[in-house]
Amino acid sequence: MKQRELVKKLEDGGFVFGRHGSNHDVYVRGSEREEVPRHKEINEKLAKAILKRRGLI
Repeated sequence: MKQRELVKKLEDGGFVFGRHGSNHDVYVRGSEREEVPRHKEINEKLAKAILKRRGLI
């Protein structure tokens, strides 16, 4: 999955950009925090796990 697609799904689910990390971008929704790797292409299993963990699938 492309990073932009994953970020779009997180933002549609209420997450907003929090800050840049060294290798990840951090998105927050209230007290929840999700780190997204800063790669053009993200492993499909990882992307699905992130979305499932946050209830966006």
